[in-house]
Amino acid sequence: MTLPPEPAPLSPRLVTALSYGFALLLGAVLVAAVFPADVLVPRAGAAFAPQGDAAQHAIAQRYFLADAWRWPPLMARNLIPPEGLNIAFVDGIPALALVLKALRGWLPDGFHGIGLWYAIAWVMQPVAAVWCLRGTGERRLLPAMGVALAAASMPAFLNRYGHAALVGHFTLLVALGLYLRLARGQTVLMWAAAVAAAVATLLVHPYLAAMALALLAAVPATLLLRGDRGWVAAALGVAACTVAVGGTMAAFGYLGAAGDGGYGDFALNLLSPVWPHRSWVLGGLVAAEIDATGHGGWEGYNWLGLGLLAGLAALALAAPRAVAATLRRHAGLALVLLALTLLAVSFRVGAGASILLDLGEAPGPLQQFRASGRFFWPVGLALLVGTVALIARVPRIGPAAALALGLVQFADAAPNRAAIAAWAQQRAPWTVDAPALRALLAEAGRLTLLPSWPCVPKPDTMGTHALQLQVLSLAAERGVPANTMYVARWRGERPACRDAATIAAPLAPGELRIALPGARAAVEAGMPGAAAACRAVGELLVCRVMPGG
Repeated sequence: MTLPPEPAPLSPRLVTALSYGFALLLGAVLVAAVFPADVLVPRAGAAFAPQGDAAQHAIAQRYFLADAWRWPPLMARNLIPPEGLNIAFVDGIPALALVLKALRGWLPDGFHGIGLWYAIAWVMQPVAAVWCLRGTGERRLLPAMGVALAAASMPAFLNRYGHAALVGHFTLLVALGLYLRLARGQTVLMWAAAVAAAVATLLVHPYLAAMALALLAAVPATLLLRGDRGWVAAALGVAACTVAVGGTMAAFGYLGAAGDGGYGDFALNLLSPVWPHRSWVLGGLVAAEIDATGHGGWEGYNWLGLGLLAGLAALALAAPRAVAATLRRHAGLALVLLALTLLAVSFRVGAGASILLDLGEAPGPLQQFRASGRFFWPVGLALLVGTVALIARVPRIGPAAALALGLVQFADAAPNRAAIAAWAQQRAPWTVDAPALRALLAEAGRLTLLPSWPCVPKPDTMGTHALQLQVLSLAAERGVPANTMYVARWRGERPACRDAATIAAPLAPGELRIALPGARAAVEAGMPGAAAACRAVGELLVCRVMPGG
């Protein structure tokens, strides 16, 4: 009896096309399943109100797109004039905003790219994971499918809804892939790509840029520990990346910004990587994120996922020598990942609900990294890529096992996908009279909103911040110049509250002055001509120079 011939192996080119094609299709299908069309392509006149940080980001992009080109390029002078606002300080995703501004003549009225960025990030996450895995030398189809499924299902990635810029975890996979290639063989072209990637990542979010630079810094560290003289050239390459990022920060107005501090408030809990919040299989064991700081565990949420943890356990039991050899070969990367983990844990080391060690106040530079728990993201991604690469090398069953890891990770992430889908499908009603305010804003030359952001009292018992964002969301649809904005970072000292002087000034022609409940009594009592110029619109007080007045 003659056995049929074995099928011819797929050509490398076809495997490459199938690997990337699967990742691209996976990302596109997930975007279509999770995000409604009106989130991806927003327009003016929406019947629902944007919420929270997502509202802040959308307002910033809409104002930036409505303004003229400026220098520095990220300035929007129709927000907080005359100084204006750098959209990098309100997480406006400059890398995308600059492209959209160049194309604004073709965009729908009131468009912003926050929803579009989710689509870009979700498509790029599995694609970048395949590219990163191929940097390890693993180029077969099944492991590529496994790493694409697993990367698209990393809980820390899925859990970033509401903060669009930080969904860009694919930038970390790009940096890790560059490390893998540069540690194997350096070229000027590859370092030029690293410089471009570092700058582009900065223009997504500075946190991600700091992580990407750390991963690139692992190249000279690894080469040095290998005894490879190429570490000198690699150090120069990292220096070029750092200078390019620093130069971009200087040119684009990033330097001199400060936030509220609080390094350690939003840290990585030592149990977070194995705390199965929103695990499909194990999630019933826990009710929420783990937290020891009293600030909630969302920023430190880093559940690794059941597939990745199973893969790590399998390697520890079945291939400890391979794991040790990999750690020795990539010792510089291992040290960088350890340093990032320590940075994520912070000076207040929490395990479960307890603080095990409190080292006190951190040095000033570290205060810029208030949400330190984020720095574990590159560690989780490196563990994923390394685990898939090593499992794929197991004789006979390796490729299938790598795919199985991805399938388990994908299934286990179902609750996280459901959570972000529910968030994307929210249609919160306006709590202000949106039609009336839109009509008034259509005739306004500028908006004065009271209280301004520096004057909002803490705690915000009246929900003033939420009302501010709603009014500004309506004004942003037309880019009506506005006096205030919620800003995460600012230049120099925090701005002082000057609302008393604003209220005492008479209305200017074309000015629309809107007082939220917290400022309404002060406007009625202190604004010249308030009785004649102001009227109630819901719970807001709206003032303007009446026609013919």
